[in-house]
Amino acid sequence: MTELQVKWKRIRKRFLAVLMIGSLGLSCTPFPSLPQAAAADTANADAGKPAAAQTDTAAKAAPANQRQVVKANEFEPYYATVLKGWQDKGIKAGTASIEIKAADVSKKSDEAAATVGSYEGKSGVLLWNSPKESWVEYQVEVPADGLYEMQVSYRPYTGKSLRRPVNWDVKLDGAHPFREASSIALYRQWKDALTIKKDIDGNDIRPKSEDISNWSVQPLRDSGGAYSEPLQWYFSKGTHTIRLQSFDPVALESIKLAPQTKPKTYQEVAAAYPQSKPVEADTATLQAEDVEWKNDSAIQMASDTDPRTVPLAKGRITFNSIGGKKWYNQNQEITWTIDAPESGKYKLAFRELQNTISQKASFRRIAIDGKVPFQEMLAYRFPYASGWQGMVVADDQGKPYEFYLEKGKHTLTLAVTHDPFKPIIIGIEEITDILQGIDQDLKSLTGGQDDKNRTWKIAQDMPDLPKRLTEVSDLMKKLSEQVQAVNGRKDNVSESLNTSIKDIEELLSKVDDIPYHKDTISSMNEKVSNFIETLVQQPLQFDEIYVAPVEKHFPEMEASLFSKMKGMVVNFFYSFQSKDRLSDLDDKVLNVWVQRGRDYVTQLQELADETFTPDSGIQVKVNLLPNAQLLVLANAAGIQPDIALGLTQDLPVDYAIRNSIYDISKFPDFKDLYKNYSPGSWLPFYYNKGYYAVPETQAFHVLYYRKDILSRLGLSIPETWDDVYDMLPTLQQNYMNFYMPPAEYMTFIYQNHAEFFDKDGVKTALDTPEGFKAFKQWTDLFNIYAMDRSVSSFYQHFRKGDMPIGFADYNTYIQLSAAAPELNGSWGIAQIPGTRQPDGTLARWSGGGQTAGVIFNSSKKKDQAWEFMKWWASADTQERYGSDLEAFNGVSFRWNTANVEAFSKLPWKREDANVILEQWRWYKDMPNLPGGYFVGREINNAWNRAVVDGMNYRSSLEQTVLDINRELRRKQQEFGFIDANGEIIKTMDLPVVDKPWDGVNPYVK
Repeated sequence: MTELQVKWKRIRKRFLAVLMIGSLGLSCTPFPSLPQAAAADTANADAGKPAAAQTDTAAKAAPANQRQVVKANEFEPYYATVLKGWQDKGIKAGTASIEIKAADVSKKSDEAAATVGSYEGKSGVLLWNSPKESWVEYQVEVPADGLYEMQVSYRPYTGKSLRRPVNWDVKLDGAHPFREASSIALYRQWKDALTIKKDIDGNDIRPKSEDISNWSVQPLRDSGGAYSEPLQWYFSKGTHTIRLQSFDPVALESIKLAPQTKPKTYQEVAAAYPQSKPVEADTATLQAEDVEWKNDSAIQMASDTDPRTVPLAKGRITFNSIGGKKWYNQNQEITWTIDAPESGKYKLAFRELQNTISQKASFRRIAIDGKVPFQEMLAYRFPYASGWQGMVVADDQGKPYEFYLEKGKHTLTLAVTHDPFKPIIIGIEEITDILQGIDQDLKSLTGGQDDKNRTWKIAQDMPDLPKRLTEVSDLMKKLSEQVQAVNGRKDNVSESLNTSIKDIEELLSKVDDIPYHKDTISSMNEKVSNFIETLVQQPLQFDEIYVAPVEKHFPEMEASLFSKMKGMVVNFFYSFQSKDRLSDLDDKVLNVWVQRGRDYVTQLQELADETFTPDSGIQVKVNLLPNAQLLVLANAAGIQPDIALGLTQDLPVDYAIRNSIYDISKFPDFKDLYKNYSPGSWLPFYYNKGYYAVPETQAFHVLYYRKDILSRLGLSIPETWDDVYDMLPTLQQNYMNFYMPPAEYMTFIYQNHAEFFDKDGVKTALDTPEGFKAFKQWTDLFNIYAMDRSVSSFYQHFRKGDMPIGFADYNTYIQLSAAAPELNGSWGIAQIPGTRQPDGTLARWSGGGQTAGVIFNSSKKKDQAWEFMKWWASADTQERYGSDLEAFNGVSFRWNTANVEAFSKLPWKREDANVILEQWRWYKDMPNLPGGYFVGREINNAWNRAVVDGMNYRSSLEQTVLDINRELRRKQQEFGFIDANGEIIKTMDLPVVDKPWDGVNPYVK
């Protein structure tokens, strides 16, 4: 079959898919291409569910208004829906507890994965430690129908690379009874290492969080923090199979099925308090940053400058509070120890700050000694306020709740929950599904074109459209009222919903004009879907905690007006005492400026003081560089550091052109450093036969895919772009798509053996046959294969399921790992699609972007700077720095080091690390030349002309080539590479990178 025939076959296949999508506007069944095997699996799973779950699934499968969009992950209903179904059927809590010894495994996936032995003081426990994902099963005999909690006695394995919670996928009788069962978290316990050290400027150094996990018994909760009570599981009378699937090492003692004991109301609990005399003790004040333990190392102490915050900051970083944006999500909880000097009744108060998300309340589950004392503490509201306030734990009338405490020590635990917002989130997802269906139907109706000359008759073309928009409007009105009720006031979400209601009313006033405004539907859907992230986040910051006898008063918890005014003046004068000014350069030390956040800078200073200075004798001062432009301004003022780190990859050559930074290839041992990085990563730092920067971090490109959705669609991971073309009709028939960033041209340029510049670096090489072929392949994805031209957030679409596969970078990996616990085990990564070569191999070339470190020409300590740069770039330092960052701040601070040896030692999942390492072979970034900044800009202009404006791809690229060459020639004349007549004076002699890097081979396992 010729290449032309192959292309025609694909275009014909795509055309038939579009016809099928258009026909679905009249009659649609979900997943028209769903394979029989997948459908059978779904049916079998449904048969094992309670009736409520079956009904929910069936309802989602039925057409609504002749049109229903069904996402793959919606085959599994939410826990809230299933629980309501059980309760509506009258199913009660079980009658007695049933304990299963963890060692009594009935079946397991790998004999070596789970053995019986001793661990940390307990014998005969299950030691479940597998290097890859595995499962164990248990048989349990249940005497009668009922709802049970699952309570697990466990102890996480601890070690250098073990920081995540233990994540489980739980199935009963081969199926998830609800969606949340696929993501269950068993948390570790962490404690900050005290006392707090100070740096040479008097700032507090953030202490490392130590894993103090021990044996504990906890009920299973969803990892998203959506429910304030533990999950309940329905067991009918008879024998059942429980399957636990995970890749996180853990020791298990037992699993207990226990009837849930729901907290009573405060009125009931208070009526049962023992009669006792008033407590005579004084009010106790706890500093909130002094915690007993926390369940996430990402919960961090914070520095605050309020004059009432204790201890006073005095112009330095002083960790005098805890939380804020570091305590806002996914069951994060903090536990403090409180002391009751006498048995009796006490009341609680907090000095707290809740001003992160405007007008929105945050919620916490409050427990004493591990138990919620009464219902009102399941989700206690902390209202929004612009500043610090004293918050007494009280009812709606302001009367403090009373807590009866026996004499002695107790624990007080506050855990993040967004339980009150969960029904609203489900409603928002319902709205976005309807809006997405409308959007897809409008695209099918209009062919994706804005034809202002066509007259539409919606009553004939889309008769159900007004009804569907009215349904959306009604749902928005209901949700707006719910948000206000939960929040206690109007906020941005409720007001935005009201604005969208008005937009819908305007659309419905001229129904036949709606196809002209289909972008309004898309933008409305995007705006509404973003509310979910806002509602889930629950930031809260504490300074002090107060435990007072009910008869005593709390201390003054807010700064007076006079104190605030005084504090403003004092802080103003403290600002002049700062030792962090960039202008304060000390000639006796090595000055390093870092363009990263404060936590990164502090950590580097501490590490240099600990390991570099003692070995080398070189003193180092690390300063924060807020903006790279300050380097230019500082240079103009005669102020420049010895080293700058964290610069984007385009800046080193930009500075080298102006003779501002030093050519590190002049150091005699440069070659020893060079070999630690892929050749393609050095290209952006090459200029005029020298190298001007050292790679620090590297953003990789990989393919992200939803295992659950691709399995249901019968699709496999694409190896080539031809495979991508073949899977697109199936995705698009099901109202899904493949994600390709519109700006990602580098992959196609390099995979087609094209280059951005000729060998001499004088002009662009995009006008070669390979360059035209690459540009056509890139633009065809959007012109012929209907990939979306604009996507607001691939992460959100991937999470929801309407883009179950896509091409993205390192940031997406961190987002999914840190903020999408419900997808644990449901997504994976693979190498990006490649291009088949004549010898049958696949070329998977791609770039990604880097940050780098440079040494300045003006430095009088170049040899010392080079010693520091070698130390900083070494595998040991990079691995230690990355490990410490993650220990302090959690997985969201995963350090994507460019050093391959250090990368292999950081706590990546082994299967993911192998994928990234395999893709690393093909890393190749674009060289930077005088005028090279014009390339990216003009290629994107070419894309806009070819895709948005409909210009012929060849004509568009030819225009871009002319513009790029004109700018290259102008800049090369300016910097002496060609003369005024266009004659070449000297050439770049760009390095050739045309083979995959073998340096990763020792690290792939």
